[in-house]
Order: sequence, then structure tokens, then C-alpha cells
Amino acid sequence: MMRWERGDLPPGTDTASDPGEPANRTDEPERRHEALVSVRLGPSAPGSHLVEYLRHEPCAVAAWWIAADVDAVVRLSADSITVLHRAVADLRLRAGVEVAEANYILRALDLTTPADPRTATDSPAWVVSAA
Repeated sequence: MMRWERGDLPPGTDTASDPGEPANRTDEPERRHEALVSVRLGPSAPGSHLVEYLRHEPCAVAAWWIAADVDAVVRLSADSITVLHRAVADLRLRAGVEVAEANYILRALDLTTPADPRTATDSPAWVVSAA
């Protein structure tokens, strides 16, 4: 499967939306499989090569330059796990990436519902007394 066979442009490519915000398109299928990929560029690969590659990668949703042991973190999203695995492999093979460590997202954490009903107050959980 080639990159252009994976689907339409990724969310966020709509020029009418705010930068960093996913575009809401009614004709786009809901993407269910996602990964956060930590990448370290090869010694001779310029960062501009990675950016240009991601602009044309249909599974690329967002990316951030990181001040850490890695150079960037890339969020990938696809309709199937097979396509997502292929996108991670393509990132390793074609984007000048020396190391790519993929962390596949299982589900979102619910940060609105307290885990312990005793802490269900208006104050944050870390404010609750330890006694």
C-alpha cells in the first residue's frame, strides 16, 4: 500500500481551522488507531526533510520538536492498525529517521471523573489532605 492510498489529508490540514486544532470534516471517517512516535534524526538528515515528509504523509496528524534525547514526537492516526504500522515503518525508512520508537495509544484517560469519590470536590486531587 502506498502513502497516497491511505486516504485523504490528515486532520489539521484545513486552512480554515486554527493551527494545531484538528479539522472537523463530516466526510472523513473516524480514525481509531493512533501512535506517538519518538524520532531521532540521522546525523546527516536535516530537520526540514522530516517536516516536508510529514506534510505529505496522510497519517501524520501533528508533530512537535522536543528538547530531549529525541528530536521530535510525531502523532500518527489511521483507520486500521495495519495502515498505522505501515506509516511507522515508512517514517523509519523514508524520513531520514535514525531511531523511531512507537507508542501505540490504547484509549484516552478520563481526567474529568475522580478515581476516588472522596476526592470529588472542586479542589484538585493533590490538595486533599493526606491525613
